[in-house]
Amino acid sequence: MAKIIIADDEQLIRRLVSDFLKKDGFTVLEAENGREALNIFYENADTDLLILDIMMPEKDGWEVCSEIRKNSDVPILLLSARSQEFDQLKGFESGADDYVTKPFSPVLLMKRIEALLKRGHMPVKPAYNSIEGLTVDKNAHQVFIDGKEIMLTLKEYNVLLKLIGNLGRVYSREQLLDDIWGFDYYGDTRTVDSHVARLRTKLGEWGNKHLKTVYGVGYKIQESDVNEQE
Repeated sequence: MAKIIIADDEQLIRRLVSDFLKKDGFTVLEAENGREALNIFYENADTDLLILDIMMPEKDGWEVCSEIRKNSDVPILLLSARSQEFDQLKGFESGADDYVTKPFSPVLLMKRIEALLKRGHMPVKPAYNSIEGLTVDKNAHQVFIDGKEIMLTLKEYNVLLKLIGNLGRVYSREQLLDDIWGFDYYGDTRTVDSHVARLRTKLGEWGNKHLKTVYGVGYKIQESDVNEQE
């Protein structure tokens, strides 16, 4: 059964979520601050999901999320009383996969957790996508440019995989939001724009050359010998 880390400085919240998870057979590790959450995560490489409060001592949830995203695409759910759009956007931009506001329904929270775990363990067929120096290894979940690995977050990787698997096809922001973030995501299309912008930056010259914005429509990846007026 999956191993889940719950990090929250409120013991009652930790206990409530932990009890529901344990009742369904999950292994649960608890942390009362951000630094402890990171230490537990690094000591448990087989962690399947993290649930992070934002306002924690030592390191807040945003910092923990950003730190983990440097090396891992493990699903992360932010659970916070901060309900402003800014807070949610900052959460997704730091690499979170979902955001639930307090107070929350434990039953609905469990459904969101189950969806993230299912999404994180979907089988991927062994295959490669290669275009002019860039290779996406779907089996290893890695991206290389001229043999050098490019570190991407889970969302950035999924955006790249979606676009590179359908060369020349333009995907609207709404389509990418639905396909990658899911129909139950409550944010707006600016989240897609920020992820694409960071993806293009990480891909460097390759990204500037191939990852195209079709103004007023969305995004696509095209080969360099395709000349289109946009």
